[in-house]
Amino acid sequence: MDFILRAADFMWANVIGYVLLAVGLYYSIRLGFPQFRHARLIKKVIKKNLKTSDGVSGFAALATAVGGQVGTGSLVGVATAISLGGPGAVFWMWITALLGMVITFAETVLGQIYRVKIEDGSYRGGPSYYVQFGLKSRFMGIITAFFYILGVGLCIAFMQSNSISQAFTGVVNLNPIIPGIAVTIAAFIITIGGVKRLTDFSSKVVPVMALAYIIVVLVIIITHISKFPAVIGMIFTSAFKPQAALGGMVGHTVMGAFRQGVARGLFSNDAGNGIAGIMHAAADVDHPAEQGFLGMFGTFVTTIIICSLSAFALLLTGVVGNPDSGVGINLVQDAFQSILGVPGRWLVFFAMLMFGFTTLIADLFYGESNVRLIFKEKYKIPLWIYRIIAFIMFLVATQMDLELVWGFIDVFVGIVVFINVISLVFLFKDVKGILEDYQKQLKEGKENPVWKRDKEYHL
Repeated sequence: MDFILRAADFMWANVIGYVLLAVGLYYSIRLGFPQFRHARLIKKVIKKNLKTSDGVSGFAALATAVGGQVGTGSLVGVATAISLGGPGAVFWMWITALLGMVITFAETVLGQIYRVKIEDGSYRGGPSYYVQFGLKSRFMGIITAFFYILGVGLCIAFMQSNSISQAFTGVVNLNPIIPGIAVTIAAFIITIGGVKRLTDFSSKVVPVMALAYIIVVLVIIITHISKFPAVIGMIFTSAFKPQAALGGMVGHTVMGAFRQGVARGLFSNDAGNGIAGIMHAAADVDHPAEQGFLGMFGTFVTTIIICSLSAFALLLTGVVGNPDSGVGINLVQDAFQSILGVPGRWLVFFAMLMFGFTTLIADLFYGESNVRLIFKEKYKIPLWIYRIIAFIMFLVATQMDLELVWGFIDVFVGIVVFINVISLVFLFKDVKGILEDYQKQLKEGKENPVWKRDKEYHL
């Protein structure tokens, strides 16, 4: 366990965090900061892609991707980041999101360009696909797919099972494996229905659950509005200045804030790990840039809005550093209980159930997409082996220590992020070409730019 945790700390504090932010800055400058310049197009693109006559709509892919992002990272990730890195971690989560928006744009565009159509008419794509077809390396495509199965399809997925079970035991005295069994059965039913069932489910659930969560946290902020300026000041101050132990809160270093903020920020919005490219590749849109804009919006919602609200709730209620408070999702429950009483714990449980479950089934889809790339037409037996291993791990994870779960995630996702962002550097011209094509058509007066695909890819 110590080796895993040390490896995770080294990777994120000394390598991954800097590489991730550097690539985000590189893309932002070279593309002219599209996360700000094209923000006005988001509403138009959402309205246009709400539905599609066949296949997966752009909005459904966005909702599913957000459902996969607004999960444990937005609740447990924020609680863990603040507990281990201090309030300053929130600042680095914001920076990760702002630079991560353009990374998500790139991942989404590449997912659209280098996707393949499978037998049921739907599409599969993502980092392992654009590594194989874009960088023309079948070997590296397989290596990338293997680490995505481990890091995303298993490690991130069983974090959801762990957190949902812990949230349930936070309100009911019950062995966490019991809710774990229920979650596993439900995930099996949704997963075997394919990507259409997944996106249909998420497009209905995600907007409602996100709105409900936002409303409740706004109530917490309003009732503690006098403390709000001090909390904002504390976030910025502790991002650049070591924080001494105070009032039950442990001391934090600037490097600790950076490490936790970047790692948990990425975990909350998936920018840099390529997950957006996997889900958004399934969408039927006229132009890859449109789905790229939706991908950027998803990153903004998950971190700048949802994670910030979670952080404000934790810091305003004073539960962080309280020796009587829990850890992870139970810390969030403590914050809500301090305002709403016992119903607050139930509210967090239902939020975690919905957020975590949509994330879990999305992670399964991501794992399956990579199984397909490795085994091609002989994927069926390996796919079921993967599912069985995943379902077993969902149950095992309910008994695992939260810190160890985070350690595994940080190590394997760190490897995934490194492979992905380096690939983005080499494929920059593809992303730039798509954005320039979209901008050119807009300047020519075309309200609905259309991209003409010149090549189809096959497994």
